[in-house]
Amino acid sequence: MGAQWKAYHKDLAANAKGRLFGKLAKDIMVAARHGADPAANSRLRLVIEQARKVSMPKDTLDRAIKKGAGLTGEVVHFEHALYEGFAPHRVPVMVECLTDNVNRAASDMRVLFRKGQLGASGSVAWDFDHLGMIEAEPAAPGADPEVAAIEAGAQDFEPADENGVTMFLTDPADLDLVSRALQGQGFTVLSAKLGYKPKNPIDPKSLTAEQLEEVESFLTALDAGDDVQHVYAGLAG
Repeated sequence: MGAQWKAYHKDLAANAKGRLFGKLAKDIMVAARHGADPAANSRLRLVIEQARKVSMPKDTLDRAIKKGAGLTGEVVHFEHALYEGFAPHRVPVMVECLTDNVNRAASDMRVLFRKGQLGASGSVAWDFDHLGMIEAEPAAPGADPEVAAIEAGAQDFEPADENGVTMFLTDPADLDLVSRALQGQGFTVLSAKLGYKPKNPIDPKSLTAEQLEEVESFLTALDAGDDVQHVYAGLAG
Protein backbone atom coordinates (compact mmCIF):
# COMPACT_ATOMS: atom_id res chain seq x y z
CA MET A 1 0.00 0.00 0.00
CA GLY A 2 2.89 2.34 0.86
CA ALA A 3 4.45 1.89 -2.59
CA GLN A 4 1.09 2.58 -4.27
CA TRP A 5 0.65 5.71 -2.14
CA LYS A 6 4.10 6.96 -3.12
CA ALA A 7 3.45 6.22 -6.79
CA TYR A 8 0.10 8.03 -6.60
CA HIS A 9 1.67 11.17 -5.13
CA LYS A 10 4.54 10.98 -7.61
CA ASP A 11 1.95 10.98 -10.41
CA LEU A 12 0.21 13.97 -8.83
CA ALA A 13 3.51 15.88 -8.67
CA ALA A 14 4.30 15.00 -12.29
CA ASN A 15 0.84 16.13 -13.41
CA ALA A 16 1.19 19.39 -11.49
CA LYS A 17 4.57 20.07 -13.12
CA GLY A 18 3.11 19.20 -16.51
CA ARG A 19 0.29 21.72 -15.99
CA LEU A 20 2.81 24.35 -14.90
CA PHE A 21 4.93 23.79 -18.02
CA GLY A 22 1.78 23.99 -20.15
CA LYS A 23 0.79 27.33 -18.62
CA LEU A 24 4.30 28.73 -19.05
CA ALA A 25 4.46 27.52 -22.65
CA LYS A 26 1.30 29.53 -23.38
CA ASP A 27 2.79 32.63 -21.74
CA ILE A 28 5.96 32.17 -23.77
CA MET A 29 4.06 31.78 -27.04
CA VAL A 30 2.02 34.91 -26.40
CA ALA A 31 5.11 36.92 -25.42
CA ALA A 32 7.06 35.67 -28.46
CA ARG A 33 4.52 37.24 -30.81
CA HIS A 34 6.51 40.44 -30.30
CA GLY A 35 9.81 38.83 -31.23
CA ALA A 36 11.82 35.71 -30.47
CA ASP A 37 14.83 37.60 -29.08
CA PRO A 38 14.51 37.99 -25.29
CA ALA A 39 17.14 40.76 -25.32
CA ALA A 40 14.72 42.91 -27.33
CA ASN A 41 11.50 41.56 -25.79
CA SER A 42 11.26 42.24 -22.05
CA ARG A 43 8.02 40.32 -21.58
CA LEU A 44 9.52 37.22 -23.18
CA ARG A 45 12.68 37.56 -21.12
CA LEU A 46 10.72 37.59 -17.85
CA VAL A 47 8.71 34.49 -18.76
CA ILE A 48 11.84 32.65 -19.91
CA GLU A 49 13.49 33.41 -16.55
CA GLN A 50 10.46 32.03 -14.76
CA ALA A 51 10.47 28.88 -16.94
CA ARG A 52 14.14 28.27 -16.24
CA LYS A 53 13.60 28.65 -12.49
CA VAL A 54 11.18 25.70 -12.55
CA SER A 55 13.49 23.66 -14.82
CA MET A 56 11.35 23.63 -17.95
CA PRO A 57 13.14 21.42 -20.52
CA LYS A 58 15.12 23.48 -23.04
CA ASP A 59 13.45 21.75 -26.00
CA THR A 60 10.01 22.66 -24.66
CA LEU A 61 11.12 26.25 -24.05
CA ASP A 62 12.68 26.67 -27.51
CA ARG A 63 9.69 25.10 -29.24
CA ALA A 64 7.28 27.49 -27.47
CA ILE A 65 9.37 30.52 -28.49
CA LYS A 66 9.56 29.46 -32.14
CA LYS A 67 5.89 28.54 -32.25
CA GLY A 68 4.79 31.86 -30.75
CA ALA A 69 7.08 33.85 -33.04
CA GLY A 70 5.66 32.06 -36.10
CA LEU A 71 8.95 30.37 -36.99
CA THR A 72 7.43 26.88 -37.28
CA GLY A 73 4.74 27.72 -39.81
CA GLU A 74 2.00 26.99 -37.27
CA VAL A 75 -0.66 29.56 -36.48
CA VAL A 76 -0.94 30.18 -32.75
CA HIS A 77 -3.72 32.37 -31.47
CA PHE A 78 -4.58 32.66 -27.79
CA GLU A 79 -7.06 35.17 -26.43
CA HIS A 80 -6.92 36.58 -22.93
CA ALA A 81 -10.12 36.23 -20.90
CA LEU A 82 -10.77 37.39 -17.34
CA TYR A 83 -13.51 35.91 -15.15
CA GLU A 84 -14.73 37.18 -11.80
CA GLY A 85 -16.83 35.63 -9.11
CA PHE A 86 -16.91 34.06 -5.69
CA ALA A 87 -15.63 30.82 -4.25
CA PRO A 88 -17.78 29.18 -1.57
CA HIS A 89 -18.38 31.40 1.50
CA ARG A 90 -18.14 34.59 -0.56
CA VAL A 91 -14.39 34.55 -1.12
CA PRO A 92 -13.75 36.83 -4.15
CA VAL A 93 -11.85 35.28 -7.06
CA MET A 94 -10.23 36.54 -10.27
CA VAL A 95 -9.40 33.97 -12.95
CA GLU A 96 -7.11 34.70 -15.91
CA CYS A 97 -7.42 32.45 -18.94
CA LEU A 98 -5.49 32.08 -22.18
CA THR A 99 -7.58 30.20 -24.68
CA ASP A 100 -7.81 29.32 -28.35
CA ASN A 101 -11.58 28.88 -27.94
CA VAL A 102 -13.39 31.59 -25.98
CA ASN A 103 -16.73 29.77 -26.08
CA ARG A 104 -15.18 26.63 -24.60
CA ALA A 105 -13.47 28.64 -21.87
CA ALA A 106 -16.72 30.41 -20.94
CA SER A 107 -18.57 27.09 -20.80
CA ASP A 108 -15.84 25.58 -18.61
CA MET A 109 -15.99 28.55 -16.23
CA ARG A 110 -19.75 28.14 -15.81
CA VAL A 111 -19.18 24.50 -14.84
CA LEU A 112 -16.23 25.23 -12.54
CA PHE A 113 -18.14 27.98 -10.72
CA ARG A 114 -21.15 25.78 -9.92
CA LYS A 115 -19.98 25.45 -6.31
CA GLY A 116 -19.36 29.19 -6.15
CA GLN A 117 -20.85 32.11 -8.06
CA LEU A 118 -19.73 33.42 -11.44
CA GLY A 119 -20.07 37.20 -11.55
CA ALA A 120 -20.36 39.83 -14.26
CA SER A 121 -17.40 41.94 -15.39
CA GLY A 122 -16.50 44.39 -12.64
CA SER A 123 -18.36 42.52 -9.90
CA VAL A 124 -15.11 41.58 -8.12
CA ALA A 125 -12.32 43.47 -9.92
CA TRP A 126 -12.96 46.63 -7.88
CA ASP A 127 -11.71 44.72 -4.81
CA PHE A 128 -8.32 43.88 -6.37
CA ASP A 129 -5.30 45.97 -7.41
CA HIS A 130 -3.67 45.10 -10.76
CA LEU A 131 0.07 45.12 -10.05
CA GLY A 132 3.46 43.88 -11.09
CA MET A 133 4.54 41.13 -8.68
CA ILE A 134 8.21 40.24 -8.30
CA GLU A 135 9.39 37.41 -6.08
CA ALA A 136 13.03 37.78 -5.08
CA GLU A 137 15.47 36.50 -2.49
CA PRO A 138 18.66 38.05 -1.11
CA ALA A 139 21.73 37.22 -3.21
CA ALA A 140 23.99 38.15 -0.30
CA PRO A 141 23.61 38.54 3.47
CA GLY A 142 22.40 41.93 4.63
CA ALA A 143 20.36 42.82 1.53
CA ASP A 144 17.61 45.13 2.81
CA PRO A 145 14.23 44.74 1.04
CA GLU A 146 13.02 48.19 2.09
CA VAL A 147 16.10 49.93 0.69
CA ALA A 148 15.97 47.72 -2.42
CA ALA A 149 12.28 48.58 -2.99
CA ILE A 150 12.99 52.32 -2.76
CA GLU A 151 16.11 52.24 -4.93
CA ALA A 152 14.56 49.94 -7.56
CA GLY A 153 11.37 52.00 -7.82
CA ALA A 154 8.91 49.45 -6.41
CA GLN A 155 5.62 50.74 -4.98
CA ASP A 156 5.75 48.48 -1.95
CA PHE A 157 6.95 45.13 -0.69
CA GLU A 158 5.68 42.32 1.52
CA PRO A 159 7.89 40.92 4.30
CA ALA A 160 9.88 37.82 3.42
CA ASP A 161 8.09 34.50 3.87
CA GLU A 162 9.46 31.46 5.70
CA ASN A 163 11.66 30.68 2.68
CA GLY A 164 13.21 34.15 2.69
CA VAL A 165 11.35 35.25 -0.47
CA THR A 166 10.17 38.87 -0.62
CA MET A 167 7.32 40.03 -2.86
CA PHE A 168 7.97 43.43 -4.46
CA LEU A 169 4.93 45.25 -5.87
CA THR A 170 5.15 47.63 -8.82
CA ASP A 171 3.09 49.62 -11.26
CA PRO A 172 2.31 47.22 -14.16
CA ALA A 173 4.31 49.39 -16.59
CA ASP A 174 7.40 49.23 -14.33
CA LEU A 175 7.59 45.44 -13.95
CA ASP A 176 10.64 44.85 -16.16
CA LEU A 177 12.44 48.01 -15.01
CA VAL A 178 12.09 47.16 -11.30
CA SER A 179 12.92 43.50 -11.93
CA ARG A 180 16.25 44.52 -13.50
CA ALA A 181 16.98 47.12 -10.82
CA LEU A 182 16.45 44.67 -7.95
CA GLN A 183 19.31 42.56 -9.23
CA GLY A 184 21.58 45.55 -8.69
CA GLN A 185 20.30 45.89 -5.13
CA GLY A 186 21.47 42.49 -3.94
CA PHE A 187 18.40 40.41 -4.82
CA THR A 188 17.93 37.43 -7.13
CA VAL A 189 14.62 37.59 -9.01
CA LEU A 190 12.75 34.29 -8.93
CA SER A 191 9.64 35.33 -10.86
CA ALA A 192 8.05 38.47 -12.26
CA LYS A 193 4.49 38.77 -13.54
CA LEU A 194 1.40 40.93 -13.61
CA GLY A 195 -1.28 39.85 -11.17
CA TYR A 196 -4.10 40.83 -8.86
CA LYS A 197 -3.77 41.58 -5.14
CA PRO A 198 -6.91 41.68 -2.97
CA LYS A 199 -7.56 45.01 -1.26
CA ASN A 200 -9.64 43.52 1.56
CA PRO A 201 -8.56 39.89 1.94
CA ILE A 202 -10.61 37.57 4.11
CA ASP A 203 -8.81 36.13 7.13
CA PRO A 204 -8.81 32.32 6.78
CA LYS A 205 -9.27 32.15 10.56
CA SER A 206 -12.75 33.60 10.07
CA LEU A 207 -13.71 30.36 8.29
CA THR A 208 -14.15 26.97 9.89
CA ALA A 209 -11.76 24.16 8.88
CA GLU A 210 -14.53 22.63 6.79
CA GLN A 211 -15.32 25.92 5.05
CA LEU A 212 -11.64 26.57 4.32
CA GLU A 213 -11.33 23.08 2.85
CA GLU A 214 -14.29 23.80 0.55
CA VAL A 215 -12.66 27.04 -0.60
CA GLU A 216 -9.29 25.37 -1.22
CA SER A 217 -10.93 22.49 -3.09
CA PHE A 218 -12.78 24.97 -5.30
CA LEU A 219 -9.60 26.97 -6.04
CA THR A 220 -7.66 23.78 -6.85
CA ALA A 221 -10.34 22.71 -9.33
CA LEU A 222 -10.25 26.17 -10.94
CA ASP A 223 -6.46 26.10 -11.27
CA ALA A 224 -6.64 22.73 -13.01
CA GLY A 225 -8.91 24.13 -15.77
CA ASP A 226 -7.49 23.63 -19.27
CA ASP A 227 -7.55 27.32 -20.19
CA VAL A 228 -6.79 28.74 -16.73
CA GLN A 229 -3.46 30.54 -16.34
CA HIS A 230 -3.75 32.19 -12.92
CA VAL A 231 -6.23 32.19 -10.03
CA TYR A 232 -6.24 35.05 -7.52
CA ALA A 233 -8.32 34.66 -4.37
CA GLY A 234 -9.23 37.27 -1.78
CA LEU A 235 -7.71 35.33 1.09
CA ALA A 236 -5.05 36.68 3.44
CA GLY A 237 -1.76 34.81 3.71
